[in-house]
Amino acid sequence: MENTLNANEYMAEGHIGKLMMKFSIPCIMSLLVSSLYNIVDQIFIGRGIGYLGNGATNIVFPVTIIALSLALLTGDGCAAYLSICQGMKDEKRAKKSVGNAVSFIIAVSLIFTVLLAFSQNQLLWAFGATEGNIGYAEEYFFYIIMGIPFFMFANSMNSIIRADGSPQFAMLSTLIGAIINVILDPVAIFVLHWGMAGAALATIAGQIVSALLAAYYLFHTKTFHLNRNSFLPDLNIMKNFLPLGISSFLTQISIVIIMAAMNNTLVTYGAQSKYGADIPLTVVGIVMKVFQIVIAVVVGIAAGSQPIIGYNYGAGKYARVKEIFKTMILAEACVGIIATICFEAFPQQIISIFGSESDLYNEFAVMAFRLYLSTILFCCIQKSTSIFLQALGKPFLSTGLSLLRDFILSVPLVLILPRFMGLTGALYSAPAADVVSLIAVLFVSGHLFRHLNQRECSSAINGPSEAEVCPSR
Repeated sequence: MENTLNANEYMAEGHIGKLMMKFSIPCIMSLLVSSLYNIVDQIFIGRGIGYLGNGATNIVFPVTIIALSLALLTGDGCAAYLSICQGMKDEKRAKKSVGNAVSFIIAVSLIFTVLLAFSQNQLLWAFGATEGNIGYAEEYFFYIIMGIPFFMFANSMNSIIRADGSPQFAMLSTLIGAIINVILDPVAIFVLHWGMAGAALATIAGQIVSALLAAYYLFHTKTFHLNRNSFLPDLNIMKNFLPLGISSFLTQISIVIIMAAMNNTLVTYGAQSKYGADIPLTVVGIVMKVFQIVIAVVVGIAAGSQPIIGYNYGAGKYARVKEIFKTMILAEACVGIIATICFEAFPQQIISIFGSESDLYNEFAVMAFRLYLSTILFCCIQKSTSIFLQALGKPFLSTGLSLLRDFILSVPLVLILPRFMGLTGALYSAPAADVVSLIAVLFVSGHLFRHLNQRECSSAINGPSEAEVCPSR
């Protein structure tokens, strides 16, 4: 099996920029396509049903984010652990972690789907449903949860497939599912007139195909080969890889919490403004989903680089790890600058993609894009640093950085600022959180480089093997 592990050794020698492109571009495409599932639904629903239908998808969206958080807890955690095991030439633990990840996500997805079926109304009202959109939300929710197990399995396996050295396959499996969704959405909505149910069923069809392709890959892996024993639960293995996915999990869960707080704030303060409750609720939902497209690129660069980071860290090549970090941050900063220009200069053009509405609707949409996303550059740097720490096997630092921006700061700001600034205060919550979290990123980055410098010195004195076994802080 050593020969199969040697397939990844080029990660320790290849050009960093080329390696990052090889792994990150397919990862970016996979995540972009995942984000586009919801965007495509919004575009066709907005044009075929109207903004109340779009508001309904925003109400249901947190449910899919919770499902994604569980998938990434498993998939990203296993992927990070797999890469480290590959760097240390430990094939036994590598394949055992993948088998346990498969068993875990299947069990969790089925349990989660059952829980959703019994808590529909409570969840919809908790996520900010209004009298105007509750009917649409109930219809969309009823059908969309049928695809939850397939959605969770495909997303968790994609991270592992990338870590196995097949980012192109991960991209292809997600892309095919998205194409099916894009084709079936207009047919279901405009031809068959199935409304919200049609949009949901089109999404489910794509998710099923992506899950089947991911399952197929498990029988054609590169650096490990699963057997029956790989799938038997091993608590020690799960205790090793699940903590490495906590950062990804909490990042997604924090999105759910912030969306619940934001939706309810928008309904409350929107009703007191000239915009009413439904316009702010729908617009900010669209803004957040467009925001997720940018974050998909950012996370794609960082998560795509994760196998390279983990392999080199496991192999004791700490100078190379530092160089990867510098290259990654530069790329993320470029993404943030381009996104800022687009959102500040062309908000009206972006919002018009989702349908043509009233002047009042457009007025709030332009303001929301320009205010809420004004510091997206800072957010890009924060997200990538958190994922980098996760790749190094430092779940606590990674999780703390994620929670600071997405929960500790954002939720209180969403609840407090509107008390003094009205509806506009909710839009300023993200920029305020981004500025403070950037300061934390600078502090953590300094700590990270000191840690890597210490490891590098230890490796030079004692040899790579001794440096590798030093406990991670």
